Amino acid sequence: MTWSRDGEWMELPLPNEQWKPLKPGAVEELATYLPVPRKFFLRLASQGLIRTDNHKIQLKVFPQEKAVFKPESYQLDVIFEDEFTLVVNKPAGKSVHPAEASQGGTLANAVAYYYEATGQACSVRHIHRLDKDTTGVVLYAKNEWAHVLLDEAMREKQIDRRYIALAHGIFKEKEGWIDEPIAKDRHEPGKRRVAPNGDQALTHYRVLQQMKAGALVEVELETGRTHQIRVHLSHLGHPLIGDTLYGGSSRLFERQALHGERLIYKHPITQNEVVVHAPYPLDFKTLLDQMSRN
Repeated sequence: MTWSRDGEWMELPLPNEQWKPLKPGAVEELATYLPVPRKFFLRLASQGLIRTDNHKIQLKVFPQEKAVFKPESYQLDVIFEDEFTLVVNKPAGKSVHPAEASQGGTLANAVAYYYEATGQACSVRHIHRLDKDTTGVVLYAKNEWAHVLLDEAMREKQIDRRYIALAHGIFKEKEGWIDEPIAKDRHEPGKRRVAPNGDQALTHYRVLQQMKAGALVEVELETGRTHQIRVHLSHLGHPLIGDTLYGGSSRLFERQALHGERLIYKHPITQNEVVVHAPYPLDFKTLLDQMSRN
């Protein structure tokens, strides 16, 4: 699909054999050219934000938006970016978004600053989250259209997330599934636990390297429960190194040794597959080197 941007408008030229004047609000016909959620396009059409003229379809999908989060200067590690999506490599110690409006120091504040510094009037829309001390890839939608489609893809489990962890112990099984429901811990706020009445949670793991003090483990999620990897590996008897909340030791590492290494998603507009990788952070790599030598 060939398209161009003119300010707030997206423009798609149509070949002569495909052209015919469209009636106002003809969403079904527009949907033959674009991946369009019906409700979203009906709203655009009702507000006069879809135009057809001169063998072209024009859609106002890049409106000027104000940042909800206060921009804060930060050197953001951008892995991938285009007109519709942004992928950043989150460092340890930053929450993805504020717990309350006045909170600062989050990745959302850093992304808001990045948009402002690069002249992009975009709202900050994260598609998934990582724990504060987990590093790795975080995906953002840069407009409402991309947000609607990526949210749907996440719900339909069409976004592939792979994590790399350093976990305690010797794994008996080198590969397997953990299919255990997860619920809030009644006795400790902010903690989760495996419980029969919890939400269904499914995690696949594969040992990449077994060492004396622990293992380098690849983890893929079928669901996205809070603390899912941390809870499931702890339940298996292999808490993450540094994860004191779930039984790990902080002797070698002062945070959970967990990194979002890869993200695969279908681009919401072009439908092309996008694959992004985030390199191991220095502290994680140093710990892995240290464990490999012992």
